[in-house]
Amino acid sequence: MASLGYARVSTIEQNADLQTAALEGAGCLRVYTDHGVSGTQARRPQLDKLLENAREGDELVVWKLDRLGRNTRHLLDLVGGLESRGIHFRSLTEGVTTTGPMGKAMLTIMSAFAQLERDQLAERTRAGLAAAAARGRKGGRPGVTPESEKVRQAGQYRAAGLTPPEIGKLLGISRATVYRYLGLLAE
Repeated sequence: MASLGYARVSTIEQNADLQTAALEGAGCLRVYTDHGVSGTQARRPQLDKLLENAREGDELVVWKLDRLGRNTRHLLDLVGGLESRGIHFRSLTEGVTTTGPMGKAMLTIMSAFAQLERDQLAERTRAGLAAAAARGRKGGRPGVTPESEKVRQAGQYRAAGLTPPEIGKLLGISRATVYRYLGLLAE
């Protein structure tokens, strides 16, 4: 029986070291890691590779349930597929394993709570955005108008004969932004 670890981080900037160290400490012979892959995606290259290499009697180990799946149905289908191939599942943080009936029941309950937590977070986010919109706030960067201070300065520097790269250095903006500002003045 081989323990195979799976780690996942949602963005390239995130680091999987904590997960990897925990999985290696739990005795995983190999850790497959997906970087910049959302848990909502059914296709994850390293998980797919792990599933190809796993054999009957092996164990798939994750640091936390949500690393394997962000959706209760998907998570249960994935674990069910493992079980049908004789591959066990273990989550270190939650202490869940599918080697017995109690572990399978706990997996179902824990994944349902994880799904509930994600759904509530999404609901709170939508409510917050709606409340901000009702107060007249909208998301995104503030708009720039020809009356903006930096736009006005860019126009003055250009009229004085400076080039867009020189203007960008003086104002601390990119050359592309300088051109955009100058385009606003031409309208």
